[in-house]
Amino acid sequence: MATDLAPPPVKAVPDPERGPARVPIRTALLRYRWLYLMLVPGLAYFVVFKYLPMYGLTIAFQDFVPFLGYSGSEWVGFKHFEELFTGPDFGRLLSNTLILALLTVIFVFPAPIIVALMLNELRVSVLKRSIQSLIYIPHFLSWTIVASLTYLLFAVDFGVIANFIHEVFGGPRTDYVAQADWFRPIIIMQTLWKSTGWGTIIYLAALASVDPNLYEAARMDGAGRRRQFWHITLPAIRPTIVVMAILTSGNLLDASFEQIWLMTNSLNRSVADVFDSYVYYIGITQGAFSYSTAVGLFKGLAGVVLIFGSNWLAKRLGQRGLF
Repeated sequence: MATDLAPPPVKAVPDPERGPARVPIRTALLRYRWLYLMLVPGLAYFVVFKYLPMYGLTIAFQDFVPFLGYSGSEWVGFKHFEELFTGPDFGRLLSNTLILALLTVIFVFPAPIIVALMLNELRVSVLKRSIQSLIYIPHFLSWTIVASLTYLLFAVDFGVIANFIHEVFGGPRTDYVAQADWFRPIIIMQTLWKSTGWGTIIYLAALASVDPNLYEAARMDGAGRRRQFWHITLPAIRPTIVVMAILTSGNLLDASFEQIWLMTNSLNRSVADVFDSYVYYIGITQGAFSYSTAVGLFKGLAGVVLIFGSNWLAKRLGQRGLF
């Protein structure tokens, strides 16, 4: 029945100039018209919300005045970039962002891989599915709820965990959510709790594609669980790990604005200010549209460089890159 509904095969037309036979574009478009039609909403989304707004980046090179618009505002070249790089805030913003990025690479990125490998070793399917469902739930909670839960757990007056730590270890009470020393550990713990379960989906899918016959053959050759893990499981998910690492590298300077903004206060601002929150603070609350756009453009270009650099490094190390 399915073969009757399938489109007829397309005949390839030989092209004497290009050599091998090729399918005419018009014929291919007609044959796969429904697939291309389903592609239209995705393309429209990227055009409307990703590419057209890029025209607004021109204000990074202007002293933009909303009443004058793009064409009437004065062009100032790289003035705002010079202010950014020579200003007193750049060093603090860059160090805070890079430290959070480094902590993310060390703790957050490997967490889904480790959890997926542990779940893959479970043989009781009911237990495995139950654990998967439980660790997926935090992904669907907003950062507002996560921040509220954090305050309920770590606040100095009524925090459950804060009171427990005080009762066990004694000493003066500590306001964990207000101290600068505890800001980064709390941010990493929040990210781990919220994103680890959801991130395991990709790696579990990669593990599910491993041929079980490979494990059976390895057992027949005398390989134990450790050797099977090292020679079969890890090589199977290595391409996925490389691709996710390349994608993550492009977002290293992208701290979650909602998370950072909700956890920032006057006592921890010295370590909490990152590029994302700084753009909002300068651009929206102070009206420095051109300067904040220059900051955002710098961050975006740095992300592009990181993606191309990590992709080049992956290929140099013998792995398959993203492109």
